[in-house]
Amino acid sequence: MKYKNFSARIEYDDQDEIFFDKIAGIRDGVSFHADSVADLKTAFHEAVDDYIETCKKIGKTPQKPYSGKIMVRIDPDVHRNAALSAELLGMSLNQWTENVLKKAAKQSN
Repeated sequence: MKYKNFSARIEYDDQDEIFFDKIAGIRDGVSFHADSVADLKTAFHEAVDDYIETCKKIGKTPQKPYSGKIMVRIDPDVHRNAALSAELLGMSLNQWTENVLKKAAKQSN
């Protein structure tokens, strides 16, 4: 579910018979729930709008952006093969990794 550049992955609680989740990609815990899909969409939109308005009132920037830096630890053989693949394509390892991550992220959306 997406609204105003915010996203959420919806879950279902069988015991309470409700759909629920929180706004993804932010550190603030903004959650919402409803018992129907239509109401869930409304609740999500209201949660996002309320979050933006609350941030504005307290002088905070909504949704802290990602820095663009990630640190990962991988098997040395994978590192070597990735570096070789990048070199053979005439790219830096950073460029190659960004391309691979972009493709993987698009597949999961």
